Amino acid sequence: MSADLGRLLVDGGPVLLDFDGPVRSVFSGYPAPQIAAELVDILRRRGVELPANLVSEPDPLEVLRWTGATGDQEATKSVEEALCVAERRAVSTAEPTPYAREVIVAARQAGSPVAVVSNNSAGAVNAYLTAHRLSGHVAPVIGRAYAEPDRMKPNPEPILRAVHALGSAPPNCVLVGDSLSDIEGARLAGVRVIGYANRPWKVEAFREAGADELITSMRGIADALLERLA
Repeated sequence: MSADLGRLLVDGGPVLLDFDGPVRSVFSGYPAPQIAAELVDILRRRGVELPANLVSEPDPLEVLRWTGATGDQEATKSVEEALCVAERRAVSTAEPTPYAREVIVAARQAGSPVAVVSNNSAGAVNAYLTAHRLSGHVAPVIGRAYAEPDRMKPNPEPILRAVHALGSAPPNCVLVGDSLSDIEGARLAGVRVIGYANRPWKVEAFREAGADELITSMRGIADALLERLA
């Protein structure tokens, strides 16, 4: 355990987890590019004029962001509904992230509340947690605001909602995230942040974005929490 990682976790403050990455790989069984293509097809059937780059967009969340930015609320709701259904299907085959369960259980044993703050839908997150017998260890679950993609991270609002729901203050909390939107959102919210660099390029990117600490495996956090228990 690094000294910096131990410092971030030593005080028993709340641990906020992003979902896709730190907890599980949502689209491991139902690929994100396939879902993105299905969402694009919904827009095409609605007669929405699509830019070339959106047609080949591999991230369904980016398709939702683009749709929301058009100001077409009905199209945004259609994409949102389809994405919620796809995410519920995806989590049924999602691969758990190694050591994620250990992190959640160890944090609770160490007296640290655990919340999930995700750009995925709360329904999908809750379905996964229930199926894997983790729902009793995680509260609150803050998911994507319905059909309002501008409120997703890096907007700090969902992070602050979790902090307030836990009755805590931003400096007392630490967010574990695997994307630049997690790092940026945490900095804007005033929350400490551990970057889960599950791809080699993320190490330098997260460092430059201002992550307080970096890990390449969730085992680092699990070990730090278990060491605190010992």
